[in-house]
Amino acid sequence: MVITLTVGATTINLPPDLFWSDEFEWLPVEQTERRTITGALVVSSAARLGGQPITLQPERDDCAWCARSVLEQAQAWASSPGQEMTLVLRGVTRTVIWRHSERAISSTPIVHYDDTAPGDYYLATFRLLDVTP
Repeated sequence: MVITLTVGATTINLPPDLFWSDEFEWLPVEQTERRTITGALVVSSAARLGGQPITLQPERDDCAWCARSVLEQAQAWASSPGQEMTLVLRGVTRTVIWRHSERAISSTPIVHYDDTAPGDYYLATFRLLDVTP
């Protein structure tokens, strides 16, 4: 299935076999616990209003290779603070931003060349944050 990132009229196609590694590590519930001066437990919980992390990464080293030209465009967007993008993943459209609290994009070339070209392939991880209203 196609995975795309779009800003304005520019769309990049991410490798369709990227793995959403933290899909089930987030729940739409926020909870805190604390003790009162008497030792009683106070639990507060509420629904989270967005903020699900979306980490797209290769499952193995032999899949989900990403062209350098795609990484260059993604890096240009990541260089703009607060850049909102439209992510289409598994047919669902989300508004996302880069997770700059972590390394937004990381990559390793499949084969290192001294003289790089737009078609060179990399293993890349994209760290996004769902801010869909």
